[in-house]
Amino acid sequence: MGRGGKQKDREVVERRCIATGEVGSTTGMIRFVVGPDSQVVPDLAGKLPGRGIWVSANRAALDLAVKKRAFARGAKQQVTVPEGLVDAVEAGLARRVVDLLSLARKAGLAVAGYEKVRGWLQTGEAVVLLQAADGSERGKTKLRLSEEDGDYFDCMTANELGLSFGRDHAIHAALCSGGLTTRVVEDASRLSGLRGSIGATGLGKDDGIA
Repeated sequence: MGRGGKQKDREVVERRCIATGEVGSTTGMIRFVVGPDSQVVPDLAGKLPGRGIWVSANRAALDLAVKKRAFARGAKQQVTVPEGLVDAVEAGLARRVVDLLSLARKAGLAVAGYEKVRGWLQTGEAVVLLQAADGSERGKTKLRLSEEDGDYFDCMTANELGLSFGRDHAIHAALCSGGLTTRVVEDASRLSGLRGSIGATGLGKDDGIA
């Protein structure tokens, strides 16, 4: 188990982004499927049945996929792309990160609040640092986590972070190693890509199908 709860020997599955043509790990991409009504559906959990269509997890790639009608090519059939698909993907990812953080908190893998987070950073227990995008920059600079020690994200708002910890808002949060932490890192990376925040990944085999 590596830093951030990542398994170093974890099998890397690669796909090709239907929008950019770039090949990369599926952990940095969004999977879509076509429903029975021929409508494109985001499969954020990666569990829906059907032919997978992959797009790099960043807003530019998703916008391009819609504009170029790449979903139809990837599905090899006529499809309907719902209005506001990109915004729906972003909102869905935000909900997933909030829910996963909440589960991590209940499992004792996550804490929030300046003093608790600072304590974990000082002891080396923290492998992920999350700070609210709309928090005070002065306050956020007092807490640091190097790339060698873990992952950093500023893709969530104070309200979203607070929701994960049962409070109105939170500026600082941290996670220690664990399976849930791995899932938080993956979804937070995707969310960062859509929101253009630190921690963003934009990856993009096999004609985007799986």
